[in-house]
Amino acid sequence: KTHTSVSSQRRKSRKAHFTATSTLRRKIMSCHLSKDLKTKYDVRSIPVRKGDVVKIVRGSQKGRDGKVTAVYRKKWCLHVEKVQRDKANGQQVQIPISSSNC
Repeated sequence: KTHTSVSSQRRKSRKAHFTATSTLRRKIMSCHLSKDLKTKYDVRSIPVRKGDVVKIVRGSQKGRDGKVTAVYRKKWCLHVEKVQRDKANGQQVQIPISSSNC
């Protein structure tokens, strides 16, 4: 165990994750920076926010990039511009992307 005040029990860490407040979710929903931004700011990842440009690196939408239109903290997902699908009635709907996939 590395930290004395944080539990290493799976049950407790899952509970802490899924009952996290909105301010904590902001920090948990961080995205990795590109190589040039990593060297510029000397940090690996930062919390993602509306207007940021992200590249999707994992999943069915892999390789696509776009501007973040919404950060949906309640559902742990991002909505990225032009990452959408067509519904049966012809309407377009945003595909939710996990912040860990960006």
